[in-house]
Amino acid sequence: MKRLVALSGALVVILLNGSPCKSFAIELAPTKRQIDEAIEVGLQAVKIRMPPNRLYAWFGSEHELEPKGFLMTKMNGLTVMASHFGLRGEEPSQADIDRILAEEIMLVSVTIFGSTPTFARNSYIVLKQGDKLVKPVKVRFDGVGHRTKAWPNPPRYRAKVIGSFRYDAFDPTAKTTIFVFPSEGGEVVFYVDFSRIP
Repeated sequence: MKRLVALSGALVVILLNGSPCKSFAIELAPTKRQIDEAIEVGLQAVKIRMPPNRLYAWFGSEHELEPKGFLMTKMNGLTVMASHFGLRGEEPSQADIDRILAEEIMLVSVTIFGSTPTFARNSYIVLKQGDKLVKPVKVRFDGVGHRTKAWPNPPRYRAKVIGSFRYDAFDPTAKTTIFVFPSEGGEVVFYVDFSRIP
């Protein structure tokens, strides 16, 4: 069972204030205070030189050559966006904030590994919550994988599979199993507690 990777958004606040912040979870209608906090985390991350990609809600393995992924939620999107603006010495506008808050889709991006360059072509991804299967409205994948540092030894190639899931199709507080089915066979499984996503 894959363990949940340390929640980077919360880590920023721990480093800055010495105490953990309340988890945002997957908020569908965040309050003004939650929005401000998410943006502040992103802006403060720049000051401690934390790269924006560490602010995603990561899950899976921490090891470079093992499967992992991240969720892009509304709150997480605000934090990452604010970090990118902060790197340019700017802050996001209200229009930028509203665009993310209006999003109806949560992205689930997974990095998997295979033995051939095209192993991820036509891959599929689904969520399972209890007995319910949640299908994506769209799936994207790398048609050609990238060589890993281990090449020509396994794992030889890595590729991304990205599923787009409507917020109204799943429970944002449930324990969730993420299944990825590479086209060459088999499956990659992650266990994620959505209630603990920052």
